[in-house]
Amino acid sequence: MTGAFDAECPGGPPPLGGRPLMLVAAVALVDADGRLLIAQRPAGKAMAGLWEFPGGKVDAGETPEEALVRELAEELGIQTAASCLAPIGFASHGYEQFHLLMPLFVCRKWAGTPRPREGQALKWVAADELPRYPMPPADLPLVGLLRDLL
Repeated sequence: MTGAFDAECPGGPPPLGGRPLMLVAAVALVDADGRLLIAQRPAGKAMAGLWEFPGGKVDAGETPEEALVRELAEELGIQTAASCLAPIGFASHGYEQFHLLMPLFVCRKWAGTPRPREGQALKWVAADELPRYPMPPADLPLVGLLRDLL
């Protein structure tokens, strides 16, 4: 039966094949005008120049929400609470060195003004403008989700 579905639903993530599973949390910060904040990966980092949603690796002992609260403070200098983060979807993508599992949250309430604290460029964009910005492969399926929800 699997073969029939493989033909109807091609693609999908490849098996882990010995690659580690990496858990990364991301957030769509939505401002009062309904725009989303995206960050450009700085030179020297993997996938430099690509645009992504803020977030980062979930450390051992952390929940994805706790990781986002920490990452938003570190990367953007803003404060929010786990209760302000609403899960809306996730990405599952096989990169060559690891398999990424990335829950995506929406956040509309935070304190402070997002500022680039790690050399990244920041930009507020409307959801329908997201396809204009090159993004890592794992982020691409989330673009349509956000466009449909916002």
